[in-house]
Amino acid sequence: MCLPALHLLAAHGPLQLAGKGWARSLFSAYDWPVIPLGGFWAGWRALRAAAPAPALLFTNSLGSALQVRLAGLAASGYATEARAALLARALPLPAAWAGTLHTVEYYLALAAAHLGVQAEVPARLSLRLPAQALERAHATRVAAGAGAHYVVLCPAAVGRHRGQVKAWSGFGALARDLKARGHTVLACPGPGETAAVRAATPAAIVLPEVDVATFAALLQGSRLVVANDSGAGHVAAAVDAPLVSVFGVTDPTKTRPWGPRARLVGSAQGWPS
Repeated sequence: MCLPALHLLAAHGPLQLAGKGWARSLFSAYDWPVIPLGGFWAGWRALRAAAPAPALLFTNSLGSALQVRLAGLAASGYATEARAALLARALPLPAAWAGTLHTVEYYLALAAAHLGVQAEVPARLSLRLPAQALERAHATRVAAGAGAHYVVLCPAAVGRHRGQVKAWSGFGALARDLKARGHTVLACPGPGETAAVRAATPAAIVLPEVDVATFAALLQGSRLVVANDSGAGHVAAAVDAPLVSVFGVTDPTKTRPWGPRARLVGSAQGWPS
């Protein structure tokens, strides 16, 4: 959901990213070097070793502001979690954030304020993928015996929301129904999710775990993606795949997948039938 903000920043000068290790794969089609951050002190050491540069924090936490401050970086960011004193420039939250402002708009407003420019919110996220990821996706699919026309189900969802499981229980029945109607049904687990995905969708062809760029390429080539409110759904929207996003316990107002090809079913009040 930061992607439009990153595109805006990159349009105004060189951009270097620091974050989760998988960001290097996700943004491998861009000329954005990625500093992988592990735990707090490992991340601090990595940031200390980087060339000094102005920093912009998309995270809202006090800990991330402390980390960059200790690393000697002058950081801008939203004045959340009482961290204003740690930031070189503490930016006020957009007034619309108290209402229905989406997280894509929230991040883009931050980048625009940092640069002192105006920015128009795009209708699509438009994540670019490298040719190598498309080739790996093709090879993975062919090795599993799947043709070019397929549906991808993403039944996993990490964590809980207010104690409730974020994963819809209907993926198994959906996979069986799609298969009975003649569709090729694939499921591609994230790291460590293979057993859970097999259990949730026994009728699907479960692919091996792949890097996130290859995963994105598999979603991009699909006829349809069905996903929980999860990272997989956001990746599907980012590559403009046709998507059904299933909600049941979380509020889609601020964190629904962004794009014209995403359709929502369910709500924070309950799962769809």
